[in-house]
Amino acid sequence: MIVLCGELARLGSATVHEAAGRAAVIDVPLIQVVPGSRAAGPARTVRCGQDDNLMVHAAVAEAEPGEVLVLTMPEPRPVALVGELLATQAKVAGVSALLVDAAVRDVEELRPLGLPIWTRYVRVTGADKKTPGTIGEPVEVAGARIRQGDVVVLDADGAVVVERERAEEVLASALAREERERAKRAQLEAGELSYDLDGLRRIVES
Repeated sequence: MIVLCGELARLGSATVHEAAGRAAVIDVPLIQVVPGSRAAGPARTVRCGQDDNLMVHAAVAEAEPGEVLVLTMPEPRPVALVGELLATQAKVAGVSALLVDAAVRDVEELRPLGLPIWTRYVRVTGADKKTPGTIGEPVEVAGARIRQGDVVVLDADGAVVVERERAEEVLASALAREERERAKRAQLEAGELSYDLDGLRRIVES
């Protein structure tokens, strides 16, 4: 799984999205806290209490190396579920990335820490630590259903979700797409046009 996810991260969210038959998109503008970062890994899904990060602490305590922690609340709100200290623990645990459907804070400290983090908001507002939630149950983030173990791919373009049962199939399709695009890029660099190569002129002129 580690090698598979590493390849999916390298290929990127756009290629994986197309190769998977337009896999589920996390359809909200995400803030990429660490510029240039990219990641992919099996999801550990976390549903916190509203405006509460107790379950983030619990999830970090049981996180496995390579996982993407998907942190949600019943309603996405600009409340910080993660700051520098929790992110430090996640990095030490070997977590691949955080996807936060809420807010983070301590951004100036998070960037040099280097743990890839994508978040809906950045806010200083703190969270409570009082309300138990769930770990491992399906969650929904901006229209995308994510189950424990589904692969989340994140980069500067955003994030997509690949069902865990399809991960190997999607990787093979994405690698094939990469090869086709490499050949096509050479044609474009030689002066050919996608308007002709893709049969688009025929559509317009018919």
